[in-house]
Amino acid sequence: MTGHLYRDPAAPVADRVRDLLGRMTLTEKVGQVNQRMYGWHAYERDGDGHRLTGAFRAEVAAYGGMGALYGLQRADAWSGVGFADGITAADGARVAGSVQRHVVENTRLGIPVLFVEEVPHGHQALDGTVLPVNLAVGATWDPGLYEAAAAAVGAEMRARGGHVALVSALDLVRDPRWGRAEECFGEDPYLAARLTEALVRGMRTADVAVVLKHFAGQGATVGGRNSAATELGARELHEIHLAAARAGIRAGAAGVMAAYNEFDGLPCVASRPLLTELLREKLEFDGIVMADGTAVDRLVRLTGDPVAAGALALNAGCDLSLWDACFPRLAEAVAQGLVTERTLDTAVARVLTLKFRLGLFDQPYPRAGEQPYDPSELSERIARASITLLAHDGGVLPLAPSIRRIAVLGPNADSIAQQIGDYTAPQRPGSHHVTVLDGIRSAAPPDTEVSHAPGCDLVGGDLSGVPEAVALAAAADIAVLVLGGSSARSGDTSFDTNGAAVVTSADSAGMTCGEGVDLADPRLPDGQLALLDAVAATGVPVVVVLVQGRPHALPDLSGTAGAVLSAWYPGPWGGRAVADVLFGAAGPEGRLPVSIPRSAAQLPVFYNAKDHGYRGYVDQPATARYAFGHGLSYTTVAFEPPRLSRARVTPDDPTLTCRVTVRNTGERPVRETVQLYLRRLSGGSSWPRVRELRGFARLDLRPGEEADAVFAIDAGTLASVTRDLGLAVEPGELMLETGPSSAATQGARLVIG
Repeated sequence: MTGHLYRDPAAPVADRVRDLLGRMTLTEKVGQVNQRMYGWHAYERDGDGHRLTGAFRAEVAAYGGMGALYGLQRADAWSGVGFADGITAADGARVAGSVQRHVVENTRLGIPVLFVEEVPHGHQALDGTVLPVNLAVGATWDPGLYEAAAAAVGAEMRARGGHVALVSALDLVRDPRWGRAEECFGEDPYLAARLTEALVRGMRTADVAVVLKHFAGQGATVGGRNSAATELGARELHEIHLAAARAGIRAGAAGVMAAYNEFDGLPCVASRPLLTELLREKLEFDGIVMADGTAVDRLVRLTGDPVAAGALALNAGCDLSLWDACFPRLAEAVAQGLVTERTLDTAVARVLTLKFRLGLFDQPYPRAGEQPYDPSELSERIARASITLLAHDGGVLPLAPSIRRIAVLGPNADSIAQQIGDYTAPQRPGSHHVTVLDGIRSAAPPDTEVSHAPGCDLVGGDLSGVPEAVALAAAADIAVLVLGGSSARSGDTSFDTNGAAVVTSADSAGMTCGEGVDLADPRLPDGQLALLDAVAATGVPVVVVLVQGRPHALPDLSGTAGAVLSAWYPGPWGGRAVADVLFGAAGPEGRLPVSIPRSAAQLPVFYNAKDHGYRGYVDQPATARYAFGHGLSYTTVAFEPPRLSRARVTPDDPTLTCRVTVRNTGERPVRETVQLYLRRLSGGSSWPRVRELRGFARLDLRPGEEADAVFAIDAGTLASVTRDLGLAVEPGELMLETGPSSAATQGARLVIG
């Protein structure tokens, strides 16, 4: 066997794949496109170590190998894996090596298995570093920082034996009622694209393959309903929901995961127009397409038969299953003529190609690598950079040295579980994690009295704790009220077969966000609002800190709170980041990656809607409470109008430069995010949007300092989706606008023609 071409490291990958594929039986081919076993079923605790299970050995024997093993090191309430029986960082490489050795040494062809791991915001494994959720990453507007964090997390996962990272990157928050909003980088395609390519670049430096979730349009499901239908047309799909996928593919993503949602009458995993005609042929993607968990099984409702369901997904362009009972029966589908063996060979070849590209045939076993960065330090940096000052009366923050009594109140003030989000492993007992209360106590001057009471539960209307909180507030110089949501799962949580929480009542479940937890009304729970009103009624200055995984609809707090901060689930060290901003050790740098609604009744409220000049509802404005891109600082900043190097360009030569001078007119340093938007006035192939983000730059300015943000404009900046759904620079008249948010821009006119 050592003389076979597929064993030759010097041979081209395509030749090695072709040679190996020609040696495989139909059963072995079916095994390579299957990923049906939960990884935590492959091992069991054996004293101080782990041993392989009979179920795992039988699965390998049944197919003469194994294509991929999902979640070998996953730990959470759904899997039921914890420190008592799971795989810690100290065990990871050894257990992964044992699994791999069994597959390689006990199969005819010795094809290694892919270890596929969840990496939604850090590796979802015991001792895995937890990053702030993707909405927090979006709020940093800092792809470079995220790329470094992705590289560090990728290196951590690879050292434990993982090969493939599943990361949500393609979904957009088009409806904040959706529970998975926390997994998105925001509502904007350009911002998501820049962060997606940063993710892929960072992971690739650690030799980790990235599968981007979810393709396509899952964030646009009707009513914010998880895994439901979309009402997307082809143009909306191309203009909004494909930008991140294009960027990720260009950056070298190894795969995409077909989304649960329906598009144009078909679930994505069954859509040949989506997975083959668009993804393969138009976007020229050559990686793998993975099904979402049990998604192929759902097709039985269409086909009436699991064999036909597997054939439907394979013919559509799905290469690798996940936990379903249909792909294991693909040999029957071939025998019945429902799918050709050649089509199966194409999928197998893609899986094998990924294994060769990762070097698994030449070095199948884990080897420890050096950590280029400390993931925990980067997690805290992301948290700090994501804290967004939504409102400020100018006199409350940063907290003055003269403050001696601080009341820290609210249900999210002292809970690590409620500040780290969904898709997280159990945290090691005794770990040095920092809640907001911890952070304030550590950052406050030594003689400061910090009192604490939750005041109310996270959900529900029980007000029995309000009097204690009010008494503490009345005796304090300032009240910091930590409100928001929670995606914390527990051993009492019920789960669907794919790991989504099954929640019938937020009051009973104690969670308001995460997969399976959609809200019809995204406002803060009644108890939290009552606590806020009662504390504000004391007359003590109030700072509201929102620890949240979705943009909650907010009332007008101008007469209630002196300052409002947003901290999208900031991770295990997020409390220190919040405290640094409160006390002025760091300035608030975050900018909103989503629009904050006033109420559910006005949805949708995303900034880049079609520009029909709508004046608003009679009973409330149609505009957001806080606009996309918004974020205040502890100083004042002045923007001059943008200046263009050319006022007229042609479609063949659309290059120019846009400059905008920004001045720090206050008394504190600032890191300002300068945003570039495009607004079409005339021309183009379709009705224009209100405005579209096309660039951003960060400027560090000392008090009194000014500097220019310079944007190099090219075809990529000016391109729009054409009638045939391509991208091109189209003749017409535009405004190039710059400013500190989507609702505060100044423009310069540009003619293309």
